[in-house]
Amino acid sequence: MTSLNKKRKYNWLILLVVLVVVIFASNALRYRIDLTAEKRFSLNESTKQLLSNVDSTINITIFLTGDLPADYKKLNIATNDLLSEFRDLSNNHIHFKFEKPGENLSDSDRLQLYDSLQRMGVVFDQNTDASTNEKSTQQLIIPSAIVEYGDNRPVAVDLRSSRTVFKNYNVVNDEPQEDKEATLNAAEALLEYKFANAIDKLTRKNVPTVAFCVGNGEAPPQNVNDLLKSLNSDYRLALFDLKQAYPNPQLINTLLIVKPTIPFTDEDKLKLDQYVMHGGKIIWCIDKLYAELDSLMRSQADFVAFDRNLNLDDILFRYGVRINGNLLQDLNCSKIPLVTGYNADGSPRMQRFPWPYYPFLSSPNNNIVSKNLDRVLSVFPSSIDTIKAPGITKTILLSSDTSSRLISSPAIVSLNKIMDEISTENFASYNEHYIPVVVLLEGKFNSLYANRVTQSVKDSVSKALGQPFASTNTNPTQQIVMSDADIVTNEVSNTTGPLPMGELPYENYRFANREFFLNCVDYLTSTSGIFESRSKDFTLRLLDKKKVENEKLNWQLVNICIPIAIIIFFGLIFQWRRKNTFGM
Repeated sequence: MTSLNKKRKYNWLILLVVLVVVIFASNALRYRIDLTAEKRFSLNESTKQLLSNVDSTINITIFLTGDLPADYKKLNIATNDLLSEFRDLSNNHIHFKFEKPGENLSDSDRLQLYDSLQRMGVVFDQNTDASTNEKSTQQLIIPSAIVEYGDNRPVAVDLRSSRTVFKNYNVVNDEPQEDKEATLNAAEALLEYKFANAIDKLTRKNVPTVAFCVGNGEAPPQNVNDLLKSLNSDYRLALFDLKQAYPNPQLINTLLIVKPTIPFTDEDKLKLDQYVMHGGKIIWCIDKLYAELDSLMRSQADFVAFDRNLNLDDILFRYGVRINGNLLQDLNCSKIPLVTGYNADGSPRMQRFPWPYYPFLSSPNNNIVSKNLDRVLSVFPSSIDTIKAPGITKTILLSSDTSSRLISSPAIVSLNKIMDEISTENFASYNEHYIPVVVLLEGKFNSLYANRVTQSVKDSVSKALGQPFASTNTNPTQQIVMSDADIVTNEVSNTTGPLPMGELPYENYRFANREFFLNCVDYLTSTSGIFESRSKDFTLRLLDKKKVENEKLNWQLVNICIPIAIIIFFGLIFQWRRKNTFGM
């Protein structure tokens, strides 16, 4: 009996030592296998490379904490899991904490802190809890994080989804209802990209230069206010006058051409052409037709949309696209307020009507630029055709929905016929689908002027550029062509001034125009590969709610009674074995 007791004593000692070793090994070595079909718990290789190159401390403060509703709590857990893996892959250079800002401050100091955080880009949400019968309560939630590195300006990360998912609805008569579960799922899918992108922008050695091109009557400053402010925080922003010099791709990473109104000369196009041939990247935001809602509101009747004659057809055709002289309509569109009558006191009575000339755009495929984005608002867009161009790959980034039609120029736009445009009888004419509005071009472009200019012109180009005239790209490059410049411009309110990009007056909703535009710039300028993580997609696997309700009692019995029965069964076996062994 004494020998048996000693043996058991040593067994417990060996088990204790093994347990201690396993605990230390589990802290030192972290390994997991991702068994999900979409690899939702696996990081992109470019993200891993970025984290392994972090050489000093990065501090991340997450404000999404406290007593959160279920949907935000799930996002809180997903953020914690992701940043824990970020910390391990960065050799503990990434430190993160959850903090409720201003918790111990007075009301006035807390409001001042919130105001400063909002200026940094931190977002705030109001959650309404109507679970009690007496009254509903408002809860302030801050679904944001701040990423800090050295003396650099901190970067705010919006943890919410850039895409609002809606339930099926009638686009003419119904107001869209958000599918909160699907929207939250999209938010989790983008967490890796958002944090990796913030870290990349803080730690990069060279900041790309983005230049706003002027000289051809481009959009005035008040209409690109949001565009310039959005770019200024992440890039070196420059103003380039096309009439004065040749753009140099070694100095300008991406050139923006936004809503020109004055025709381009051959000299202008030659400068842009050689910029592309030497590796430059251009985002073309072009309104081929003159069509403005201001003109319509002033006349309160109709106007004719006509061609601006910008003289860009040949160069864009050479690069692989054609902006058509038409207007695109779609039944999935925004609404505009119109006066329908007057009240007894003489004040106008307003009503919002669907306006098919303001169609919503979305991604028709899984391209990484526009994937997981909310709808993008367009204003009098035209269609784009892709043209055969050797060596050029075309990707449609944004297109209309499934109920579209095209009106050829000269097109008459009328407020008086707005109800006819969206009537049930006229619905059948919207028989086209997914008409392209934004196209990405990638590859080795051929010069429009390869065989059209004399040697003396080539010599002058070479002298101005400091490089020889190029007939084709030596290395692949990219361009993005938009057939609606108002995707990236902003409206100006008479009372509050410039509005955010993608927001209409009297419409308390901001579409994803800014996010889409910044994605375009990031895609053209980034060399880190971080953008690949935007393609991650989480499949939403929801329970059948009707089946859950019908089988609720059965599953409660399975989850409660069976575990208890198993414990009792093994307890009886243990007692029986103990009695047989020791005779007790």
